[in-house]
Amino acid sequence: MTPIKVLLADDQALLRSAFRVLVDSEPDMRVVGEAADGAQAVELARTTGADVVLMDIRMPGTDGLTATRTISADPGLAGVRIVMLTTFEVDEYVVQALRAGASGFLGKGAEPDELLNAIRVAAAGEALLSPVATKGLIATFLAQGGALDGDPGGTRYAELLDALTVREREVLVLVAGGHSNDRIAERLAVSPLTVKTHVNRAMAKLGARDRAQLVVIAYESGLVRPRVE
Repeated sequence: MTPIKVLLADDQALLRSAFRVLVDSEPDMRVVGEAADGAQAVELARTTGADVVLMDIRMPGTDGLTATRTISADPGLAGVRIVMLTTFEVDEYVVQALRAGASGFLGKGAEPDELLNAIRVAAAGEALLSPVATKGLIATFLAQGGALDGDPGGTRYAELLDALTVREREVLVLVAGGHSNDRIAERLAVSPLTVKTHVNRAMAKLGARDRAQLVVIAYESGLVRPRVE
């Protein structure tokens, strides 16, 4: 089995060292580089062949958000998955990072097993990291009147959503609800493989890199409305 190649991007050397020890202790992954800012992270993403980047959202100079946008916009780095390291604040930058192509986010205080699982999930590219937390953050932000990129109505997604089949839209709504493929399969009485096919087709039609972007698109387009508790 080829190890998952992990790139660490954080301006705190001590934290990078702790992450390196943890990641390198696992037989199925290894650290291939360390970056102290976003610009260095982008360069190392290009030269190390990293599969997953653990990206601090706030760094001096080029921050994690800018680096994420740059990596996501580079066709040569289409296979790179980014996990944002944050404090679970309801923060416009976190939402923008997800839209920019981050696969999800994780708190810096997460347990070691959570971090390792996040890396594996991101590398697989099949599941949204911390789905309930991600859904809650997006819903809360939008419920407070936030707008993404100045387009609260998500008008640019209208035609793309029209291209989805009824079942694909149904699956998209359930993905936005934080449900796994297995759970969606149970709800719709179909196989997990069928659900995966619908998810992949929806991603292709909407231009989403992964499930994280599907969730944001579902909210931003108005297909799913955030609940105000």
